[in-house]
Amino acid sequence: MDLAADFAVPLAMQVVAGIIGIPLADWTRYKQWSDVILRLSYSRSGGEEAERAMRDFTAVTLEMDACLADMIEQRRNTPRDDLLTRLIEAEVDGERLSQREILGFFQLLIVAGQETAANLIDNAVLCLLEHGDQLARLRAAPDLLPAAIGEVLRYRSPLQWMMRTPRRDAEVHGQVIPAGQLVLATIGSASRDPRKFPGADRFDIGREPNPHVAFVHGIHFCLGAALSRMESKNRSLGFAGTVQEFRARYR
Repeated sequence: MDLAADFAVPLAMQVVAGIIGIPLADWTRYKQWSDVILRLSYSRSGGEEAERAMRDFTAVTLEMDACLADMIEQRRNTPRDDLLTRLIEAEVDGERLSQREILGFFQLLIVAGQETAANLIDNAVLCLLEHGDQLARLRAAPDLLPAAIGEVLRYRSPLQWMMRTPRRDAEVHGQVIPAGQLVLATIGSASRDPRKFPGADRFDIGREPNPHVAFVHGIHFCLGAALSRMESKNRSLGFAGTVQEFRARYR
């Protein structure tokens, strides 16, 4: 089997679909939506590729909006115990979310809720296969699992970079970043900073402390961090152990 295509991606997408309250059987359609939205990053460079990415995004947004309108109507008639129902019913000072606002949240969850979780599962298995001593250590001491997931997040961040735009001038290590200037923060590099992590290029499932920034921080801290960790735990350990045993037997 292909771990990514046959397990990690379907699992992550179906979990997010279940939380939102959209049909699990349509997960391949949601994955196509997610891929189109992710390609928006190509629009930064301009040119034909950027134009194509924007056209595809516009088409997918219309498709998602129509789908969402139907689901909102269904929930208003028959509320369910899901996130979509809660978003529809949410009210602050007499105001409710518009369909456009729910659509934006919908798009965020479809992308962020599956891409990084699937990457974390894949990366965890890869790290454990590449470091057999750490896999053996983990299987002998399963209580190290939370720390092991934290080390995977540091060693192979599921998201390698993030675009940010400072609202005011900021000085970092003697360099001034002007307000309004686009910044490409490389998360993967930050979590390998030798000034912060002794033996930064060593995969150590017992690393403590481990202040990685895979989930960013502050007001931008990942909304699904706990869910992502939960999805990756025993599944990653089990797959890595099975593959290692298969290799040893049929080498």
